[in-house]
Amino acid sequence: MSAEESPAAVEIQVLRGTASEEELAALIAVLSDAYLAEEADAVAAERRVSVWERNQRGLRSPLRRDIPWGRFSG
Repeated sequence: MSAEESPAAVEIQVLRGTASEEELAALIAVLSDAYLAEEADAVAAERRVSVWERNQRGLRSPLRRDIPWGRFSG
């Protein structure tokens, strides 16, 4: 798979000056290492569940949808 086909491909443009191959390789190594360190530290916080949510009970029974309205009229 080439760099153009890779979904994570990043384009680097040198806007001023002329960077040597060694400088570009050093830049890529530093950015890759920083990205991996940031990715390792990025953890979603666990959702905090309150005592109420943990012990919550239904306050009423759910509506029975199988009984049609008007069953009480004669």
